[in-house]
Amino acid sequence: MSETTVPATRTAASSAVSPVIAESPTARGRRARIALRTLQVVLALFYVIASALPKLIAHPSAAEGFDKMGWGSAGMYIIGVLELAGGIALLIPVLQSVAAMALSGLMVGAFVVQLTYFDGENAATPLILIVPLALIAWARRGHNADLLRLVRRRA
Repeated sequence: MSETTVPATRTAASSAVSPVIAESPTARGRRARIALRTLQVVLALFYVIASALPKLIAHPSAAEGFDKMGWGSAGMYIIGVLELAGGIALLIPVLQSVAAMALSGLMVGAFVVQLTYFDGENAATPLILIVPLALIAWARRGHNADLLRLVRRRA
């Protein structure tokens, strides 16, 4: 008698719990995907418009900083192009993780430059940007295998 009761109770309990478990991760996962995509778009806009554009149009504020470091306009344009490429790549699915890692590396360099040339005046900004970039790199790491397959196919 207890044998028939236990499976019936187990089935009822599992069917009552299953829809909740099955629905919750889907809704949460969808919200997480939307939040991550929004974060990527915001960061891409930041890198393209607020960071790369002033360097690429040689805005006086950007030119002054690079002259102070002794890098001149060549260094300014190189960093601007790297930021522009990284910002655009954040929006391309197969490049998202790699772009986030590359921009993180660029931010480590920006942190060092802020400390050495500008006495740490804005040193927190690159560190703050590394956090969402690391999140994107980790969350989109599955695309690295796709990128590797594409590179191997071309080789």
